Amino acid sequence: MSIEVTPLTAAIGAEVAGVDLRAPLDDDTVAAVRAALLRHLVLFFRDQPLSDDEHLAFALRFGPLSVPPLATKYQDRPTVTVLDQVQPKGEGADEWHSDNTFMDRPPMGSILRAVQLPTVGGDTCFASMYAAYEALSPPLQTLVEHLTAVHDVTKPMRKAIAAGHTTLTLAEMQERWPPVEHPVVVTHPETGRKGLFVNRNSTTAIVGVTERENDTLLPFLLDHARSPEFQCRFHWEPDSIAFWDNRCVQHYAVADYVERRVMRRVTIDGPPVG
Repeated sequence: MSIEVTPLTAAIGAEVAGVDLRAPLDDDTVAAVRAALLRHLVLFFRDQPLSDDEHLAFALRFGPLSVPPLATKYQDRPTVTVLDQVQPKGEGADEWHSDNTFMDRPPMGSILRAVQLPTVGGDTCFASMYAAYEALSPPLQTLVEHLTAVHDVTKPMRKAIAAGHTTLTLAEMQERWPPVEHPVVVTHPETGRKGLFVNRNSTTAIVGVTERENDTLLPFLLDHARSPEFQCRFHWEPDSIAFWDNRCVQHYAVADYVERRVMRRVTIDGPPVG
């Protein structure tokens, strides 16, 4: 099977046509999709009315599944996260973030499909953390390459509880998922490219610097990742799918709607961050 890949921007994003994700994929197609993912960082597929089982089968062609620790009350199986929102502003997805970086081994990738969409709004933006790192001046690149940062479940968990999206408790999650440290700059295990690895949802502090230095440097890095030059924006349609590389991509769900939006997400296990 031959796939057609159409880039969206110079930095990130491509639409993929010529493949039916409901059918079992041969090795050549899987290799072509993986190559496109590594090159474009996030791939978009239109008109893919997958069942949960087909969604999982597609994900499994790229690695073992990651079971998301922050389960919502809407899901009926641990490997398929259901996001069901009506008034999403301030609920957490409208911050630039990578998925579940408070884990020792955050997901390698996320595959999100649209089930129900508002009449208008509900787009998702994606940003290349390669581009964010490469846009830093050489002296700042040298500085941040030697730093690590703390990632903590507390902030996203508090937002999920406040919005009523989960029945888990904060104390339970903090005990199961204590804070972890990851490098501020990571080297992608497949491409060898360097990218920033701090995000507004989970990164709480840079290790080994003073409080004043942290209060200056971390907000700068978080804000730097928002530059439009690093981004693409995807307008969802029913049965659209986005597949992004969580190791080098952040995303932002635009909270500009007041009608129900239902999405289903499967995540793929990743290696230790390094």
